[in-house]
Amino acid sequence: MTTPRSILITGCSSGIGYHCALSLHERGWRVFATARRDADIEALTTLGLEALRLDVADTDSIEEAVAAVLEHTGGRLDALFNNAGYGQPGAVEDLPADALRAQFETNVIGAQQLIRAVLPAMRTRGHGRIVNHSSVLGIVALPYRGAYNASKFALEGLTDTLRQELAVTAPGIGVSLIETGPVRSQFRANAYRMYQRYIDASTSAHRDIYEAVERRLAGSGDAPFTRGPEAVCDKLVHALEAPRPRARYRVTVPTQLFGLLRRILPTRGLDAALLRSTAAERR
Repeated sequence: MTTPRSILITGCSSGIGYHCALSLHERGWRVFATARRDADIEALTTLGLEALRLDVADTDSIEEAVAAVLEHTGGRLDALFNNAGYGQPGAVEDLPADALRAQFETNVIGAQQLIRAVLPAMRTRGHGRIVNHSSVLGIVALPYRGAYNASKFALEGLTDTLRQELAVTAPGIGVSLIETGPVRSQFRANAYRMYQRYIDASTSAHRDIYEAVERRLAGSGDAPFTRGPEAVCDKLVHALEAPRPRARYRVTVPTQLFGLLRRILPTRGLDAALLRSTAAERR
């Protein structure tokens, strides 16, 4: 019998990670689905997935989870999908240092530490796929998302550098980015919790705008052009299974549009377009 391909996916408790874990399992992949909470791990296990505890903001947790995966697979891991992440809302001038550190710990440093942990096994086999989950906000910046913008711009730079380095030293390992726009998930609810934790709107020069920000974060319904998580999974499957994976996969109309505008507009023109696109969020 052919040994099934194996993948480690972070952030599988809900949304994109949850959908991708189940879909890849149905395609015959051996999926190691990770989450932070015991209840989520138990739920994933009941669905037939090999679920592990992994907190991407905790280096010890990362090392323990990867060691467990390699033990279960006899040292083989075919792919890593760095999916876990969240968005920290707030004006740049209102972000406490702890909020910015926490954003980078999860969205950038955790991803890099996972890459460090899995690469030796991939190098030994001469093959592997690493897919990092980025965003339209790794292409352009939008107001009141400074921490998230910064983390995704950093992840994009880290991924591009990694791809070039591995092209020289381990050409059998593919590296891709999936840049998503609005996708149905718990992203907005999680962002609202982090906003409440770190942002003091009462003393801010932006307090009037924060009223609109709070309504948007606490509201229900989808943003325009929102896609389901299957749109991300389709790109992930290509990044994992295609003989020549792309460097970038853009998901949703806003991602494709803003990527185009980034190429053709001067900086001031792009700023004006982005501010117009988010004007309703500030009213």
